Amino acid sequence: MNLNLQELKRRYERDGYLVVENFLPPGLLRELREVTVHFLERGRAGELSGALFDVYESGGVRNLRRIVDPDKVDPVYDRAMRMDAMVDLVAHLLGGSARFDHAKLNFKPPAAGGAEVEWHQDWAFYPQTNDDMLAVGVMLEDCTERNGPLMVIPGSHRGPVYDHHQNGRFIGGIPVARLGDAVRGAVALTAPAGSISVHHVRTLHASGANLGERNRPLLLYNYAAVDAFPVFHSYPWPDFNARILRGEETVIPRMKQVPARIPQPTQKSGDGYTTDSLFTLQKEMQGGAFDNA
Repeated sequence: MNLNLQELKRRYERDGYLVVENFLPPGLLRELREVTVHFLERGRAGELSGALFDVYESGGVRNLRRIVDPDKVDPVYDRAMRMDAMVDLVAHLLGGSARFDHAKLNFKPPAAGGAEVEWHQDWAFYPQTNDDMLAVGVMLEDCTERNGPLMVIPGSHRGPVYDHHQNGRFIGGIPVARLGDAVRGAVALTAPAGSISVHHVRTLHASGANLGERNRPLLLYNYAAVDAFPVFHSYPWPDFNARILRGEETVIPRMKQVPARIPQPTQKSGDGYTTDSLFTLQKEMQGGAFDNA
């Protein structure tokens, strides 16, 4: 695939997001879908448990809502994260270097409830020494207006960093009263399966209920510039540097003056980095966009 990286970076810096249609090679998309269906079936059968699998029940039906660190549960997810075209694009948007940070695979079952995601900024969950950080969303099924696509607010990456706390706790979302008129400009990121979206770590985004007939999985890869260092959590040093995909190891973080809050305390506080499930965190929130969904 021949991409105009300079034009894509211009649009990304202006809007805080991109959509690139039909980005994945068809063979890789097929592999990803087959493996993903396998996990969905195992989730419904009650065969998945543990910290990497968020399984919940609604209306007597068991559904898999999220796989945490999918790159650790099947090699095809790791391979997709490292594909040359992906790293070329990400490194160009991040200024020349790229470090893989983490991944997740979110599902949105139709009419199941409980999978809406309130407005938030990823920056609230993992602030860094600079904000050259982004998420790539790999669309494993068609994303349409009806099946709860990712929605973003263009230009919000250049705006304020919002408070994601309420009643003294980190809730992982922003009550809509704090957003004012900003959500009126929301854009739904729709595209066929195999396409990708990209959004800046400070871009406001959310997703509503799936009103369609099929599940809507979205595979999310988070990347950061090599000189962006976590503010409040850490990896073992060899593991941290093993995540570098483009660029050289450094011990000198690049500091940028970006407001931040620490994502603590939570209802289930952990080790200073791990927070509870996004969906569980946002359940505590009052005044969300989807309270009456």
